[in-house]
Amino acid sequence: MGEQKRIYLDNAATSWPKPDAVYDAVDRYLRESGAPAGRSVYAEAHQANQAVVAARTALAKFIGADDSRRVIFTLNGTESLNLALHGLLREGDHVVTTVVEHNSVLRPLRELESHGVQVDRVPCNVRGYVSPDDIRAAMKPNTKLVAVTHASNVTGTVQPVAEIARIAHERDALLLVDAAQTLGYLPVHVGELGIDLLAAPGHKGLLGPLGTGLLYIRPGLEERLVTLRQGGTGTQSDDDRQPQTLPHKYEAGSLNVPGIVGLGAGIDFLRLQGNRLRSHHQQLTERLVAGLIEIDGVNVFGPAEPADRVGVVSVTIDRYDPQEVAAMLDGAHRVQVRAGFHCAPLMHRAIGTLDLGGAVRFSVGMFNTEADIDAAVAAVAEVTAESAAT
Repeated sequence: MGEQKRIYLDNAATSWPKPDAVYDAVDRYLRESGAPAGRSVYAEAHQANQAVVAARTALAKFIGADDSRRVIFTLNGTESLNLALHGLLREGDHVVTTVVEHNSVLRPLRELESHGVQVDRVPCNVRGYVSPDDIRAAMKPNTKLVAVTHASNVTGTVQPVAEIARIAHERDALLLVDAAQTLGYLPVHVGELGIDLLAAPGHKGLLGPLGTGLLYIRPGLEERLVTLRQGGTGTQSDDDRQPQTLPHKYEAGSLNVPGIVGLGAGIDFLRLQGNRLRSHHQQLTERLVAGLIEIDGVNVFGPAEPADRVGVVSVTIDRYDPQEVAAMLDGAHRVQVRAGFHCAPLMHRAIGTLDLGGAVRFSVGMFNTEADIDAAVAAVAEVTAESAAT
């Protein structure tokens, strides 16, 4: 008997597998170049720099940014959000955010509160939806920023970013969007949506390697957004002051060139696929939700309509701890999911799962199949049948 197939449904944490083009690009760089970008004039170093420029340009086009220099490469989505929050906010500023947010927003804001920044956290309904009216009601004369996730990493609920942007801009506030669960899965155009700062990891929907991320900075904001790191950039090296030109102002230290090269290959793959992948992703999500809600003892969270969510589906199973369910699914069926609080404690409190140990999260990826979904649903049905028999 052959080894049981691995059914990977933890794409909200990091996408897997990657396209072959991503593996090939990283391997080729490491084997044939290995040179730092922007540091030397020999051929391989020049090629590395050109590869970084190409990835930055591709990413700018992907999000609708006119100037690729406004796309800053970071280590991950968390660093991008920290740069936006710590770089922008000062004592006396007010921020409107939501209970839907990941700890990558919640924890920096908690730290900033200890330094005199005021924070209001807007609630969501049972489906994870944040009302724009609640955002509007929370605004104050000193509101500098509205920080909102594009889609919940617990319920998959997509938030009305364009409407929230209009509300923020009416009060001369900025909009920071955490696109960790949408970039690569949903169309994200910073101009059309009114996004001032866009943060995302490269290793989820963009299909790049771990250790990659981005922050888009709207024109003019670089004059207000201070740096968190200073150091060598390969530019203006005869001056001990940090360059103020983009992107160098925010990219001190050697770049993760193998990661960025892989990220560029991931973006190229996505652009070639067009809307086909979005349709595939939505169909699998609809199939997963439909299968899970039919199982007795399984409680499914998030919107009922597939168009209102991304492929993140969280459940609880009566009489089972989420961690126990995840272990059973992997141990007996090789169905791999994420259990617990998903670094979103306020969201779990809002949907009533905080005292239950969180939830079991299934997250669909580009390379999942209908067979994967059916196998996952069958595995959950078996777990619940065992629960009912005891």
